[in-house]
Amino acid sequence: MNFNAVWLRLLRVLLFPVALIYGCIVKIRNYLYNRNIIKSVEFNFPVICVGNLSVGGTGKSPMVEYLLRQLTTRYHVATLSRGYKRKTKGYAVAGEKATAIDIGDEPMQFHIKFPQVYVAVGEERAIAIPQLLFDRPDTDVIILDDALQHRAVNAGFNILLTDYNNLFTRDVFLPTGNLRDERRSYRRAHIVVVTKCSDDLTVQEKQRTMQEIKPLEKQHVFFTGIRYGEPYHIISGLAKTIAKHVNVLLICAIANPALLKEYVKRKAGHSEFLHYRDHYIFTIDDLKEMIKRFKGMEGQDKMILVTEKDAVRLVKFSEEIRNLPVYVLPMETYFLFNEAQKFNDQVEKFIKDFKGNLNLNYEKKEYEKHKEDEA
Repeated sequence: MNFNAVWLRLLRVLLFPVALIYGCIVKIRNYLYNRNIIKSVEFNFPVICVGNLSVGGTGKSPMVEYLLRQLTTRYHVATLSRGYKRKTKGYAVAGEKATAIDIGDEPMQFHIKFPQVYVAVGEERAIAIPQLLFDRPDTDVIILDDALQHRAVNAGFNILLTDYNNLFTRDVFLPTGNLRDERRSYRRAHIVVVTKCSDDLTVQEKQRTMQEIKPLEKQHVFFTGIRYGEPYHIISGLAKTIAKHVNVLLICAIANPALLKEYVKRKAGHSEFLHYRDHYIFTIDDLKEMIKRFKGMEGQDKMILVTEKDAVRLVKFSEEIRNLPVYVLPMETYFLFNEAQKFNDQVEKFIKDFKGNLNLNYEKKEYEKHKEDEA
């Protein structure tokens, strides 16, 4: 859904009383969790949570993928998501025949790009985590995708993402704004990552943003941007460069396409845009509309461009699009101010310290058991 439409902005303002009610409910819920009236589950296992305080569009998937690239060379990693918009219920695992309909588009994207990662989905994460560890006992670390506001599980390491152009500090509760949790919930994060920054962000802008966020003493704030790669054909995988002689029909169903639209407009000779609501399940009629729109575009050299997340929902039409110039635009997150290693070190320290404490606790229990046996 395009939240920037004039009529929708007006509607959201009119719904401010609903936002007040929603905010009260969220605050009561957090109070109950903070007072331990409603209990969170903690696991004696390294669990990293990637989340935000607002709905969609902060770059959670690129951050999860960044972590996977860093960790899979040294650890057996698993991801656990809710599997938003999937047609199945309960706990499920990405297998050879898995589709976006079975497990959701983002988990399917992780499964395709990182086949060595154990990708699971489950609405109730407190139940899904033990099941995951039972299925894959060699797992070293679990990454929870989009779970910061789901307080049933208290992860050992929380990474909070916030869009530079819409910081949580400036936002208000749904439906007037985009917040689904309290602003002060940022205190639960160990790391705050400001996403979608311009690559020419200045040190002064960085400092002003940090002053606005007001991180706690032990919280670290990082700044990241989005980098796009070379488009590849959705079926054949052959690459094609976006250039000024190429006309592009951009099709996407993501929460916040502003940066993507800007990028395509800057790179292509001419661009047109078809936007669907986030996680939209494409139908054959949608495909026909896309093809019709594409064929109506002028120019000899033209292409249809989709995001990786949308590609996993379009590939079911493989026969229909096999001979069409449908290309997938890869993207990844990168750290500004040469702070990638600092971020990596903190994640690594959490995992090693956690495993070190586990070993110490195990050795202590074994020692105490040995002394009891001697007695």
